[in-house]
Amino acid sequence: MALPSGKVPIEVLQKIIFKHLGVKRKEIVLGPHVGVDGAVVEVGNKVLITSMDPITGALERIGWLAVNVNANDIATFGIRPTLFSSCILLPPGATDATIETISKQMDTAAKKLEIAIIGGHCETTPGITHPIIVGTAMGITKKNNYVTSGGAKPGNSLILTKGAGIEGTAILATDRKELLQRQFSQTFLSRATDFFDCISIVEEAVSAFETGGVTAMHDPTEGGVAGGIQEMADASKVGVKVFETKIPIQKETLEICKFFKIDPLQLISSGALLIAAKHAFAESIVETLKKRGINASIIGEFLKEPDKRVLVSTNGSKSSFVRPFSDHLWMALKRK
Repeated sequence: MALPSGKVPIEVLQKIIFKHLGVKRKEIVLGPHVGVDGAVVEVGNKVLITSMDPITGALERIGWLAVNVNANDIATFGIRPTLFSSCILLPPGATDATIETISKQMDTAAKKLEIAIIGGHCETTPGITHPIIVGTAMGITKKNNYVTSGGAKPGNSLILTKGAGIEGTAILATDRKELLQRQFSQTFLSRATDFFDCISIVEEAVSAFETGGVTAMHDPTEGGVAGGIQEMADASKVGVKVFETKIPIQKETLEICKFFKIDPLQLISSGALLIAAKHAFAESIVETLKKRGINASIIGEFLKEPDKRVLVSTNGSKSSFVRPFSDHLWMALKRK
């Protein structure tokens, strides 16, 4: 079976990866599961939450993205990330200037989030054409003082912050700038590039959790908002109904996706946060986030039947909610 670009399909996780996980240890509270981006490990009277993500499809601000994207995974548990390590892989011909650029980007991002960089690895790797960073972020909290992506319950509201395709919009506006300049003004592309500044979801995740009523959170990365919603429903073993008209999508995202003929709901969306909340708390969470300058919208609800994944379109018709095969960023990046 030839694999698509990006994340491997769920079937591969279940049939191969999840069957080869070493020994079982009593300290592991939460290990590998579909739709779960972090592990929870007991350490004394506290728990360590850890997550790992690579940055492979971006060239600009790669070090900054590595810190923020991994920090986001920890924040979805409702806690602040505090530690970070990285494996930096450089293509043949890379110079110490490249390492300095990446290191400075990582340092800037880590200081802003009050994260300590505790180690890692850096090497020149034969066979690759651009830098790749694999990062690991960690956070520490009290036992049972967190949520996971698998806690959504039937009847819970589904909240989305900011909008779809945030990271993908910024990557394309930067890495495909020459191509996009044929269609769009420099002002438009500058606004799209500034989406990088919206990548962190740490503050909104912690704020939502502290407001109360949150049952699950997930950040939609590869596969976009559509993939993130599917992963959240998978992890929670529930269904979901999503209202197309409620999903916020910025004009820059819509226009760039139209240019590349891709779906904004299937475009990598770091910077957005999916929140499952008890219905009675949903409006309060939205208002709390808006007071902090973070746009948030109730875009759907979770259902009892796990196989029921529904999209209600703008005209009121219902269809199966898409499950991305591969992130549409890869489709756009292949365009010459």
